[in-house]
Amino acid sequence: MSERIVIGIAGASGVIYGIKMLDHLTKKGYETHLVISEAGRRNIEIETPYKPDDVAAMASYTYDNGNVGAALASGSFQTYGMVVAPCTIKTLSGIANCYTDNLLVRAADVTLKEKRKLVLLVRETPLHRGHLRLMTMAADMGAHILPPVPSFYHRPKSIDDIIDQTIGKVFDYLGIEHSLYRRWEGA
Repeated sequence: MSERIVIGIAGASGVIYGIKMLDHLTKKGYETHLVISEAGRRNIEIETPYKPDDVAAMASYTYDNGNVGAALASGSFQTYGMVVAPCTIKTLSGIANCYTDNLLVRAADVTLKEKRKLVLLVRETPLHRGHLRLMTMAADMGAHILPPVPSFYHRPKSIDDIIDQTIGKVFDYLGIEHSLYRRWEGA
């Protein structure tokens, strides 16, 4: 199994999930492959103190979202899986409908067709039936839908604690050891 993980940052609010995911994976020694949508780049500037190029520099490799001929676009490029954090409804729709007009969606499509793990941090609220239908379609194809919904049993003290709890849930699904939050041990 490859130690390569693909991170997609789409344009929904919550780009910090993708940035912190990238940071944690890098610290753990994973080879990270990053694709940021144009709206994702804008939200990095709006929501965080980072510049898009600073985030790109955190990854082992970064790709232009318009380059559908990049290595990530092929199933022969072995990866452990992919996380889209955050995942917009537009990106979810592209994935659910196999409409691979950019590299982020194409890489997700390849992840599914190769039966690798794909995690989508769908970031939208409230949800209408169309959104729910898209999530069901993606889940039926093998995607793991993991909206960034905070829990409080671990008594977070900061926004970072809340973000890390969601990242820890992603790592649990991917089988990556971590100590990002205190696990529930019963009452």
